[in-house]
Amino acid sequence: MKIRQLDDQEGRRTFVMVCDVGDDPVEVLTAAAKRFDLRAASLSGIGAFSGVTLGFFDRARRDYRRRVIREQVEVVSLLGNVALDRGEPRIHAHIVVGRADGEALGGHLLGGTVDPTLEITVVEEPASLQRRTDPATGLALIELDWTR
Repeated sequence: MKIRQLDDQEGRRTFVMVCDVGDDPVEVLTAAAKRFDLRAASLSGIGAFSGVTLGFFDRARRDYRRRVIREQVEVVSLLGNVALDRGEPRIHAHIVVGRADGEALGGHLLGGTVDPTLEITVVEEPASLQRRTDPATGLALIELDWTR
């Protein structure tokens, strides 16, 4: 993964990341968030995977149903955010991927294998966002009462 900071205006940094073949996007985003001490950020991206794991949150099970796609797909849209969870940056990203026949599949991005590239823009906010576990769902949700 290569990363370049494009801008820094009043605590609002903008980065562009280019993932290498074989990178897992969740792992490289988490590593970058730790490296640059990101506490609140939004992210977007495009690219392709040779395989990807999508998740759909099942409220009854309080867990993600996994869907593993083992084929080349285009990343049509990758959107997400970075917030702190127990003091560590956590990536929350959703993705839509397209198959060769035009079928689109989407969900929570649980992991993937970049091939040939994934280009991500990360825009930091000059604040902190905190996640707290919601007792009703078990999900770590952004809690605005903790935002500063």
